[in-house]
Amino acid sequence: MTKRPPPLDAGDAVFLDFDGTLAGLQDDPETVFLAPGLEEVLVALSARLGGALAVISGRDAGDLARRVPLGLWRVGNHGLIRLAPGDAAPGSRATAPEEVDAVLRGVTARFAGARVEVKGPVLALHYRNAPDAGAAIGKALETAGLEAFGYSLQAGKFVFEAKPGDANKGKALERLMQQSPFCGRRAVMIGDDTTDEDAFAAANRRSGLTIKVGAGQTVAHYRLNAVEDVHAYLGELTGA
Repeated sequence: MTKRPPPLDAGDAVFLDFDGTLAGLQDDPETVFLAPGLEEVLVALSARLGGALAVISGRDAGDLARRVPLGLWRVGNHGLIRLAPGDAAPGSRATAPEEVDAVLRGVTARFAGARVEVKGPVLALHYRNAPDAGAAIGKALETAGLEAFGYSLQAGKFVFEAKPGDANKGKALERLMQQSPFCGRRAVMIGDDTTDEDAFAAANRRSGLTIKVGAGQTVAHYRLNAVEDVHAYLGELTGA
């Protein structure tokens, strides 16, 4: 697990998380963008891979599309909304059930600094500005009965996300691997958070290459220490 991953190959299909993998985490997610020059690296890498590169994020697809080059595959909302190269984000989204929204907002109101982000049918309760409240927030959400509405709870870095069943990065990876230009290639997944573990597991089932960024338990087989290491690793295949 401490080993540096082997080099990428032009025959790979590469899947990349955004926050904490391609771009460093920030207190305000609105301030997070790709580092200068990285857009060009990603576009060149996608071309080297025959277009088989996708950014898979928990961000809303419209939000992700503002931060990732138009010529790439972009998969937002934990896999619920998929944008092929050149596609614009849809103007409307499905929404979470009112009961789920009410639960998260009710919990949020009890903790100063916590806030709810709406990402279509996915709702994220952020508590980066209330870090000591994480355990209490998690307990309140776990006992709220979200499963009665077809929702599950997933913890991340200073966030709890309420997601419908199909909002799963592993399922998103599997769907893309069944179509061109991804099919028949080795699946490579790079991510940093608990939301990426489903995609690691899916790639592992395909005898793929899985890479965890930073510390923490994971089912990924390899590890890179930081975002900057990801940038260098991706650039190796194109000489960038």
